[in-house]
Amino acid sequence: MQKIILSKPFEQDWIRMFTHLANLFFEETKISFDAEEDGIYVDVHVEQDSNNRFSGSAQLRQNDKAYWASFEEQVEMNVTEKERARQLKRVYSHVFLDVLEQLTGTTQSWGILTGIRPMKLYHKYRQLGHNCEEVKKILMENHRIAEEKCTLLEQIEKVQIQAIPDLHAIKDEVSIYIGIPFCPTKCAYCTFPAYAIHRKNGRVESFLDGLHEEIREIGKWLTQRDKKITTIYFGGGTPTSIEADEMDALYQTMYNSFPYMDEVREITVEAGRPDTITPAKIDVLKKWGIDRISVNPQSYTDETLKAIGRHHSVQETIDKFWLSRNMGMNNINMDLIIGLPNEGVEEFQHSLTETEKMQPESLTVHTLSFKRASEMTRNKEKYKVADRETVERMMQLGEQWTKENGYVPYYLYRQKNILGNLENVGYAKPGEESLYNIIIMEEVQTIIGIGCGASSKFMDPVTEKITQFQNPKDPAAYILTFEDYIDKKIEHLERIFPEKVTVELDR
Repeated sequence: MQKIILSKPFEQDWIRMFTHLANLFFEETKISFDAEEDGIYVDVHVEQDSNNRFSGSAQLRQNDKAYWASFEEQVEMNVTEKERARQLKRVYSHVFLDVLEQLTGTTQSWGILTGIRPMKLYHKYRQLGHNCEEVKKILMENHRIAEEKCTLLEQIEKVQIQAIPDLHAIKDEVSIYIGIPFCPTKCAYCTFPAYAIHRKNGRVESFLDGLHEEIREIGKWLTQRDKKITTIYFGGGTPTSIEADEMDALYQTMYNSFPYMDEVREITVEAGRPDTITPAKIDVLKKWGIDRISVNPQSYTDETLKAIGRHHSVQETIDKFWLSRNMGMNNINMDLIIGLPNEGVEEFQHSLTETEKMQPESLTVHTLSFKRASEMTRNKEKYKVADRETVERMMQLGEQWTKENGYVPYYLYRQKNILGNLENVGYAKPGEESLYNIIIMEEVQTIIGIGCGASSKFMDPVTEKITQFQNPKDPAAYILTFEDYIDKKIEHLERIFPEKVTVELDR
């Protein structure tokens, strides 16, 4: 653990900020204010000068080494206390990151950003009226973001607006996420609600009974309020873990319950585990007009698949992709993960070479993240992963490959404890972008989560404030409480979409 001693005490919210920044450089950090302790000593402060500017400085000392940084930013006028605190934190972050970069010799390409949605920041500045060059200057100067990352964000914004021209005007519509929590096995890196599917004690059947009811009740409310649905996404787990007849019944309930189904722009079903895909299930998808699915290899090395707990082979991934394609699935996504155990540049190049033979409509390049509750995080010593320099080379390889094969970047997000402080990027052939992925990452409308572990994000269309609400992750808990959770979700919906009252005037 690396100790960092600050010259003055800060409140807990600020300590979290400094800790997140320090953790970009060190595996684990403890912030202290005790000058008697050994560690990295940082004197950091910000003051408002006579020219109405925030003037920040930081001096770092460790043994016989010393580094200094400064930064100034014009004080924003007529803003809320929250916005003022945000600017103050930005100035503190700027100088604190600067001296740590000098100490370690490591440059953080995402600058002071530690959140998971850089594109939201880009959209914010564009919505404020700044052109692309102005946004790039702000991101580079105020947030220390590298020029190549700014260029990537600019490319993504253009594609997103082409894919959803009314991206910032769909606040009165909703999207739906339907979570099915079963998988053949649970992957070592996974923290999603995913339970090995088995038929003991009627657990699957009881869960599906509750899911049907939840779809019907939410559909009833949407119909009464005349609400349109933009996109529907079946996730999990692996939604194709259930049987073909169960999928058929579920889609029947969806079409019977949700309003304006003929106007839904996109329906996606994650068929991420190739070992769950069968001709009968593809027939069901075709029956309901669903042709956007995911067939996720993650890696094209059998030893890696075994190490991370995916009980299927590389050949099965290839076979199920072509089965899906030949049976009429016209929009297939595939996922690859950079930095899986014992994989380097050579293995990732092999995965790209195999992907090139299939040319899926979209490819998401994930960077491995050590999620807190995953098997991989609990047993880190068991899983040897690539170093920062190697994962950066792999990411560059992915960028080059996608460009050469006609893909464009269309969404991006980051995660805590992500290798190399990098990112996850979704690439697609032009016109084949996942609308749901754009919507959920840019948080432009309410997403109603239905099913086990499904997270709802209720966005007030006036204030744009987001309230999150989580369904139970465990199927047993969901079966017992889903009715209560339906009521609570409807309460949230009533709050952000109040019923319009029509008053008739006497004539």
